[in-house]
Amino acid sequence: MEKNSNDYIVIKAIEDGVNVIGLTRGSDTKFHHSEKLDEGEVLIAQFTEHTSAIKIRGNAIIKTSYGEIESDAKK
Repeated sequence: MEKNSNDYIVIKAIEDGVNVIGLTRGSDTKFHHSEKLDEGEVLIAQFTEHTSAIKIRGNAIIKTSYGEIESDAKK
């Protein structure tokens, strides 16, 4: 499988307190980094040799090379 080090995502918080959590690669998936965004803040994240997944908790707009999606607010 070819690794694409240019895979970026853009996350824009629609509300205060959006959590962005990076998850590791390997046999044991673990949290390795987290950020908290307030309304209007933007984070540009990249998938790397260490980051295999990104979890977003809270209301945010996520833009990728595959399209755009809006996450729901926590209820």
